Amino acid sequence: MRPEKLIHLADAAVAARRMAYAPYSGFAVGAAVATADGQLFTGCNVENASYGGCLCAERVAAAAAVAAGHRRWQALAIALPGGGTPCGICRQFLSEFAEDLLILAIDTDRPTAPPHRYQLQQLYPHGFSGRDLQAGPPKPPTP
Repeated sequence: MRPEKLIHLADAAVAARRMAYAPYSGFAVGAAVATADGQLFTGCNVENASYGGCLCAERVAAAAAVAAGHRRWQALAIALPGGGTPCGICRQFLSEFAEDLLILAIDTDRPTAPPHRYQLQQLYPHGFSGRDLQAGPPKPPTP
């Protein structure tokens, strides 16, 4: 992606963070995914009193892209305090669509600092994918 497109992607993630619903943790996160054809989809984290029902910003943005028919992605930006990386569930989810995804981690505590850059494969090596399911379901052990 061209540098100006990466800046636009990062800005979209920061803007999406403003919409986060995080009344329990106070930890607001925004994300933006750029599809292979250059469209952007954003998301924010959405918490729930039943903690297992919480949605991460990355998965919200990714699901919006999929719902709009986009299953090939170039890059994802995530904006959060400290500039952390996607959680394990998000790494698994993202790898379903883009194992070579570029990830920009934006530290919202340091807005002028350049984002950290990662490849998803760095963060999620040896991930489980559809290739692992090609052999079919495992056979039950014989007694």
